[in-house]
Amino acid sequence: MEYRELSISGAWEITPRLLGDERGMFLETFKDSPFAAATGHDFGLKQANCSVSAAGVVRGIHFADVPPSQAKYVMCAYGAVLDVVVDIRVGSPTFGQWDSVLLDDTERRAIYLSEGLGHAFMSLQDGSTVMYLCSEPYNPTGEHGIHPLDPTVAIAWPTTARDGSPLSPLLSAKDEVAPTLAEAREAGLLPTAAAVAAFVASL
Repeated sequence: MEYRELSISGAWEITPRLLGDERGMFLETFKDSPFAAATGHDFGLKQANCSVSAAGVVRGIHFADVPPSQAKYVMCAYGAVLDVVVDIRVGSPTFGQWDSVLLDDTERRAIYLSEGLGHAFMSLQDGSTVMYLCSEPYNPTGEHGIHPLDPTVAIAWPTTARDGSPLSPLLSAKDEVAPTLAEAREAGLLPTAAAVAAFVASL
C-alpha cells in the first residue's frame, strides 16, 4: 500500500496493490502497521458504515466535536465518488481549503481523514457504495455540518457523471440548511487547530 499525505495535513490517500488473475482480484484494504507508520498513530475501529448513493448525491460536509471527533477511513466498493476533505480547524494554515481523492471500483483507493477534519463526497454513478471505517461511534449530539456548496469553501464538484451524463448536486434536507463555514465559526462549532493537535497527539 502507498500512502500520500494530501495538501490538508491529517489526510492521506491510500493506494492498494491489486492482485488479479482470470478468477478476479484481491487487495488489502487496510493494514495496521503501514497505517500507523504513515499517520503516526493507530486506528481504533469503533463503527463501520455503508452508504449507497444515486449519481449527483452529495453527502457532507460533516464533522464531529473534538474530542473525540470521528476519524474516517473511506473506500468505494462499487461505483465512483469524489471524496473531499475540508480543513475546518480554526488557526490551521490551510483553514477553509479542501483536497480530494477519486474513489472508485477500478483503482480501489481509500482516503483517511483524521480527527477534526470535514468530510464530504459526491456520487458519480447510480448505486455508488461507500464504506466508512470510523474511530468513534456516531454521536448525533456531537455531529455538525457545513453547507457543501458554500462559495467560500468553493469545492469544485463534478458536473459530469461517470457515464458522461450531466450531474447536479442532490443534498439531504439537513445538508441544505447547514451553515456556511463562516457561520459555523461564528457559532463556535469549529475545532481549533491547537485542540485537534493536542487530542491527536494523545492517541
